[in-house]
Amino acid sequence: MKNLFAYADKYLQKSDWKDIALLKFCLFSMGVLMGILIGRRWPKKNRKAAVMAAMLVFISTYIPLMTKFIGVVMEKEE
Repeated sequence: MKNLFAYADKYLQKSDWKDIALLKFCLFSMGVLMGILIGRRWPKKNRKAAVMAAMLVFISTYIPLMTKFIGVVMEKEE
């Protein structure tokens, strides 16, 4: 667990505002997905469109974030 926090600190040191914005969009879309899947109060046709939009945002932000994070984890210690 200590390594995970160390990697997170290292990741944040190498990040700029664009990476943090991607992280916020990723977390927001995940929250929207959880809310839709747990709430189930929306009509089915509206729910499907919202789930698809949130999934698109989540996937399009998660991939670059994880690519950079894996790069930080794989870096050699200096």
